[in-house]
Amino acid sequence: MDARTLCARLGLDPGVLAGGEQAVLSPIDGSVLAQIAWASPARAEDRIARAAAAFAAWRQVPAPRRGELVRRFGALLREHKVSLGALVTLECGKIRSEGEGEVQEMIDICDFAVGLSRQLHGLTIASERPGHALRESWHPLGVVGIVTAFNFPVAVWAWNAALALVCGDAIVWKPSERTPLCALACQSLLEQAAAGLEDVPAGLSAVLPGGPELGLLLADDRRLALVSATGSCAMGRVLAPRIAQRFGRSILELGGNNAVIVTPSADLELALRAIVFGAAGTAGQRCTSTRRLFVHAQVRAALLSRLRAVYARIVVGDPREAATLVGPLIDRGAFERMQAALAAARAQGASVHGGGRVLAERFPHAWYARPALVEHGPAVRNSSEEVFAPVLHCFDYEDLDEAIARHNAVPQGLSSAIFTNDLREAERFLSAAGSDCGIANVNAGTSGAEIGGAFGGEKETGGGREAGSDAWRAYMRRSTATINYSAALPLAQGVSFDVDTAAPR
Repeated sequence: MDARTLCARLGLDPGVLAGGEQAVLSPIDGSVLAQIAWASPARAEDRIARAAAAFAAWRQVPAPRRGELVRRFGALLREHKVSLGALVTLECGKIRSEGEGEVQEMIDICDFAVGLSRQLHGLTIASERPGHALRESWHPLGVVGIVTAFNFPVAVWAWNAALALVCGDAIVWKPSERTPLCALACQSLLEQAAAGLEDVPAGLSAVLPGGPELGLLLADDRRLALVSATGSCAMGRVLAPRIAQRFGRSILELGGNNAVIVTPSADLELALRAIVFGAAGTAGQRCTSTRRLFVHAQVRAALLSRLRAVYARIVVGDPREAATLVGPLIDRGAFERMQAALAAARAQGASVHGGGRVLAERFPHAWYARPALVEHGPAVRNSSEEVFAPVLHCFDYEDLDEAIARHNAVPQGLSSAIFTNDLREAERFLSAAGSDCGIANVNAGTSGAEIGGAFGGEKETGGGREAGSDAWRAYMRRSTATINYSAALPLAQGVSFDVDTAAPR
């Protein structure tokens, strides 16, 4: 099904897809999906101003009523899961099950947020002063800017948007310039969800398709209380200082050079399945993709021989076809960066299996590559560069503490995993002296996080947290109140400051 038909099913005005100056290309075959207009600075100014006005009204709507908007949005996502998933496949190249799985993530976060709308709780705190109470409350924060990457064109926005909306915030979304149709379709569904809800103000949500300059505009605009940005470490280095310069808040979800450790006691079949999905799934274009593998010397030969055999059977092809497991890279630049990384590994003496371009005759304007296994010898101990492609660097190790140290010795700190049936090894990996990543798994791969837990990483990954647990607090402001219900005014910490305040006679 073509993009125009899918967008029509999702309620998007056909006029949005034609007549603009920017071509939206499908990575599947390089075809033009639409011609849309980028948002101008004037349009961005208008949408931000409208969002600020909408926030002033939305923050006063009771949170459970705000949750009703998200509940209705989730219902529409259930109804249109197949169509929106197919649009994700067309625009970013994911296989069908992953496209629909991404929409399921949106549904899940909507369910989470609806429940949260009745649980935005604060605290009551014991006061040291008699006749006093301390209370901590959470209030809506403001306008939230959301910057997303091509690889998760709808789910990451939903993680932020669903929470921000129930927390009482307005939202302005700058999607990847490669996947604007998905963003426009989501906005259409959200507007449909809002129809008939009298307490939803106009301008509460907006989409600003465009290039990096719009991201900078959001970073610099003081009306945005929070900017949540997902992308590369390079992008974070540009945006974060600009947001901080104006004392704005940021949630950064940046690079991930994720690793798996396989110990001698591991269930190799379990590890094999997790490693293959983690490294080759989504064509290696997840922030949580497995990029490094540390295998104990005792099991290295057995595991790598099986990995090579499985890699040889992976079907690379059109992501719309049922048998396909790995679709295209997003563009030529991604393919060239992959080839440069493989050439550098060969120059270091590594054995490279796979990695070449495929389907060039069938899709001359698209970039399909076989997933690559890079087997390093003892002279190379690690790989510190994240390559956004299906490249898995394989190393061996002898001692677990050494493996953990090498695992941690990279700038990024997003996701990690260990495969072991030894309780001590598992707990060591999860301890303060273990993985330094925001996500640390045991007998589960680096990819596939559930929305119930907070998602995010440390170091150059940015430190941000999205989705479940208490991540909602980033979208609100905290207020601590002291209530004096006595007739006296004792000072805290026993301070004495007695002044005669009686009126003069």
